Amino acid sequence: MNIEDEIQKSIQSLELDSADDNNGEIAAPEEMKSEEVETHDKMEEDDVKEEVHSSDQHLHSEPTVKDEEMPSPEKAKEVEEKEEQTKRHLNVVFIGHVDAGKSTAGGQILFLSGQVDDRTIQKYEKEAKDKSRESWYMAYIMDTNEEERVKGKTVEVGRAHFETENTRFTILDAPGHKSYVPNMISGASQADIGVLVISARKGEFETGYERGGQTREHVLLAKTLGVSKLLVVVNKMDDPTVQWSKERYTEIESKMIPFLKSSGYNVKKDVQFLPISALLGSNMQTRLDKSICPWWDGPCLFEVMDVIEVPLRDPKGPVRMPIIDKFKDMGTVVMGKIESGSIREGDNLVVLPNKAHVKVLAVYCDENKVRRAAPGENVRVKLSGIEEEDILEGFVLCSTANPITAVTEFNAQLQILELLDNAIFTAGYKAVLHVHSAVEECEIVELLAQIDPKTKKPMKKKILFVKNGAVVLCRIQRSSQIFRSLGDLPCVLKEKQWQWGKLLACRFPYQLSLITSAGSRIAH
Repeated sequence: MNIEDEIQKSIQSLELDSADDNNGEIAAPEEMKSEEVETHDKMEEDDVKEEVHSSDQHLHSEPTVKDEEMPSPEKAKEVEEKEEQTKRHLNVVFIGHVDAGKSTAGGQILFLSGQVDDRTIQKYEKEAKDKSRESWYMAYIMDTNEEERVKGKTVEVGRAHFETENTRFTILDAPGHKSYVPNMISGASQADIGVLVISARKGEFETGYERGGQTREHVLLAKTLGVSKLLVVVNKMDDPTVQWSKERYTEIESKMIPFLKSSGYNVKKDVQFLPISALLGSNMQTRLDKSICPWWDGPCLFEVMDVIEVPLRDPKGPVRMPIIDKFKDMGTVVMGKIESGSIREGDNLVVLPNKAHVKVLAVYCDENKVRRAAPGENVRVKLSGIEEEDILEGFVLCSTANPITAVTEFNAQLQILELLDNAIFTAGYKAVLHVHSAVEECEIVELLAQIDPKTKKPMKKKILFVKNGAVVLCRIQRSSQIFRSLGDLPCVLKEKQWQWGKLLACRFPYQLSLITSAGSRIAH
């Protein structure tokens, strides 16, 4: 065998060995790649299955725990309400004789609490100086009307807001002039507490306190309209005729205490006196310096207002909101104080007496939009389902499930303060009735009994008429329906032919019987 034959045999043997290896363990490169992709896909599928399986187990096991932890809608609402209402709220009305310094005191409070900046004060100072009324510039903060600034007399009830550490306040600046007593009644009917401003200046206190003065009249009206707490601030103590005199302060206090007692106030529990200077801001936000007034050791005005007791309210009661004003602003907006219940965005309510069903679109407190407003808040409520022209002052926004009672006659206990020209009070007497924000004409149809001033109980003797100073139980009739908003409804009777300072105060008894338009009695 030659060398060429040997080479060919070796080549053939090598080819046969490589073919056997390919058929056994070794694969082509393309096949190797495809196998790697398949195994990788299988591994990914297994991972996904495991994740889905574990997530399913997680979803099936979690809800029982989460359901226990998740609060109910009612609890969630309560939590939101608690977060929103961190401070209590009080409505404060400033009352007193004309020029006592009510608007100045209100303006100074807003300035001291940071609601008004220095630049605005400088502007008001210049404006007052141009009118030769340099001491009026603080009053311009509350008296925004040009007529009020020119005359120096508050006409409408001013409204503003400020806060202390614990309390949110709504200031109601009532007019002091006798011509605007109806506006004062409107302001006092919205208040929780009153600040009676008395001028210590020589002659000014005497003018307001004597017969026919607005100091006396405002105290009686405030008590009648449900203002149970009274802060008596003796203003203008810095005046040259006073100069922080303790004798002058004591004189005013000694004259006011008997009158406050006769008006129904518990002087020890419900009344507090303190001296201030509204123009200078003395004893308002900070206590008096001993160098100014060495004899006063008491608190300042902000301290007293911050700790005064809040009247009891029922946030879960039926909604009652007498409407004091209305206007259009991308819808119908009504203003008023919530006397009972709470108003939330989305609530379905009814406006009486026209029985219009409305929905609450938005609620505003202190210029801020809120989800819920509690009783005692002065609010603006945007409504759908009613037009502005269909609403009048004195209408009441209330809950649909428990609407208020409408009456044309009711029995009331009256205290006769002063009759026009010493007339007699008898059946057929016509007067003007103020109930919350409503003002209506009425007629006395029957005198039921006179109240004994000693026993406070009705006398058995039948009466045909009474005079000044008497307390009488009588029946009052209205041509159209009026409402009671809460239990004993405070109201005021005023002479139909009204003169300055001539009015009748009305206080309801503990047992008030209402006569509906159908004539049926409602025990109350």
